[in-house]
Amino acid sequence: MVTIRLSRGGAKKRPYYYIVVTDSRCKRDGQKLERIGFFNPMAASNEPKFQIDRTRVDYWVSKGAKASERVADLIARHAA
Repeated sequence: MVTIRLSRGGAKKRPYYYIVVTDSRCKRDGQKLERIGFFNPMAASNEPKFQIDRTRVDYWVSKGAKASERVADLIARHAA
């Protein structure tokens, strides 16, 4: 099953997450099919905190991908 979920990057105590499309059997930071955005919870006021390519999300969902709870919450919160 294909999943849209977060993959961790960044330094120790400074998380930075990529929003990726991957097979649900792969590790968190393992092989990915496509990187479609990012989430930076530690962003400064002048930096973007969240960015996602909505057309690619719609494409993958139409192919049967399911978003994780956290990614679905981020998308819904920033849908405006």
